Amino acid sequence: KGETGRGWRAEEAVGLGSSVHSGALVGYPRDAQGGGQCPPGLGAASAPADPPSCLSAPRNRPEGKVLETVGVFEAPKQHGKYETGQLFLHSVFGYRGIVLFPWQARLYDRDVASPVTEKSENVAGHGSKEVKGKTHTYYQVLIDARDCPHISQRSQTEAVTFLANHDDSRALYAIPGLDYVSHEDILPYSSTDQVPIQHELFERFLMYDQTKVPPFVARDTLCAWQEKNHPWLELSDVHRETTENIRVTVIPFYMGMREAQNSHVYWWRYCIRLENLDSEVVQLRERHWRIFSLSGTLETVRGRGVVGREPVLSKEQPAFQYSSHVSLQASSGHMWGTFRFERPDGSHFDVRIPPFSLESNKDEKTPPSGLHW
Repeated sequence: KGETGRGWRAEEAVGLGSSVHSGALVGYPRDAQGGGQCPPGLGAASAPADPPSCLSAPRNRPEGKVLETVGVFEAPKQHGKYETGQLFLHSVFGYRGIVLFPWQARLYDRDVASPVTEKSENVAGHGSKEVKGKTHTYYQVLIDARDCPHISQRSQTEAVTFLANHDDSRALYAIPGLDYVSHEDILPYSSTDQVPIQHELFERFLMYDQTKVPPFVARDTLCAWQEKNHPWLELSDVHRETTENIRVTVIPFYMGMREAQNSHVYWWRYCIRLENLDSEVVQLRERHWRIFSLSGTLETVRGRGVVGREPVLSKEQPAFQYSSHVSLQASSGHMWGTFRFERPDGSHFDVRIPPFSLESNKDEKTPPSGLHW
């Protein structure tokens, strides 16, 4: 459930990325007999020789497993955007994915003293620090269904949810394997496989064209789906703050308004990523939220962990990502708070959650379309 105790939450989820080199082969473990794939992140790409060397088996590789080549790494783009159809490994969570289309987001980074830009924010209840926003590229992507079971403890694979198209104002549904990733999350690779990603929407949204680079181009169905559903898919603001080497990133999404008991209920979802930038192992123990509504109410929510978990952030698995929901009986509000972490010696420290606005769009959104084929 969301922080207000209403609604529905998808099961959360993460994996493990690694540093790679252009030209290195991408590999995943499989059974020596060719079946039963192992979790991603167990394989490591070796630095390319001349020609590129094959993948080396990791020391923690389960007995009886061999590495299977799935592609060749490309040089990450320092400038410009990745195109529709770009294959990639997620640098933090390790899953295979493919880019559907980019979003231009506004990043409010409280760790960076950025120059004055055309937009800034100062959210009440979190000090008087003014944060300047800068444009940053994010992508809508498909996650390979083969990798979802292996990252389900660390990264949510059903992060995109939407309101039902009927009178039940509490009904929420999820789209499995649809994610948002930052430009720096992408480790691009190429493959000769004409269907390199297993996802029920892959062949409905993309088709193979060997004359193109990358060789997967958008079908008309993808363009129509993006155009019709962009109001509730669109990513606009991203908020980031680091406390004691724990970085918290928040992305809020307005989902729409529903009428309930002669009142209007406005819904938002928010995605949160926690990253441990240090080598010390820490564990999230508690959350403390403050939720302010334009109607004048201020709600405090305290609880153990997040979405039923108390994730451990270590050097091997430094990140955790989840989504939740909040509803207000007002068209806008703010959220902020803290996460309490525990160190190995039993001491605790609080990590700030960057404040973020809950804003509704002027034009009411229609429910998503094109999800049934």
